[in-house]
Amino acid sequence: MKKLLIKIGLVFLLILFFFGERAKADSEEYVLSNEVLIYSFMTCNGKVLVLAKDKDDTYIVYRFGTESEIEFQYPEKTKASWKQFTYSGYMRGGGPANEGLELNYVYFVNDNYKYVIYDNYYAVTGEITTGVKIINLKTKEQSEIKGEPNSRIGSLVELRDNNLVPQGEEMFE
Repeated sequence: MKKLLIKIGLVFLLILFFFGERAKADSEEYVLSNEVLIYSFMTCNGKVLVLAKDKDDTYIVYRFGTESEIEFQYPEKTKASWKQFTYSGYMRGGGPANEGLELNYVYFVNDNYKYVIYDNYYAVTGEITTGVKIINLKTKEQSEIKGEPNSRIGSLVELRDNNLVPQGEEMFE
């Protein structure tokens, strides 16, 4: 009986492996083999946001969609792409006693919409917020796609001292 259960378990593992590899083959690549992840998270509605760059700093790219389909990619993968993003941030140390916080934003404009990727920390509450705000530049209407803080990989801080991305002062709180 024990040997039968072991065999069933091995068959089950092989099936999982086969279908897992098949799922990978069917899914989109959010970070290509020539790229490095800058920042990524899973949204609360199960979508993926990725900010990546070419290993040689040739370009930077934003990708968004489901695990199996990239729904939006911006911009074209050229050296000029770096100038289409802006980083802004603010940091106040001192922990909870000083209401310490760290605010990080990377934003770009596409077709009259401003996309603001944010990753913020508030020492008083210990809260981390991440997501993307989409602002209609004509109507000023704003929508927000919240991210799962525990799914974050990488950091927007990498762009703080990066000479390729322009530095801004706009805050989005």
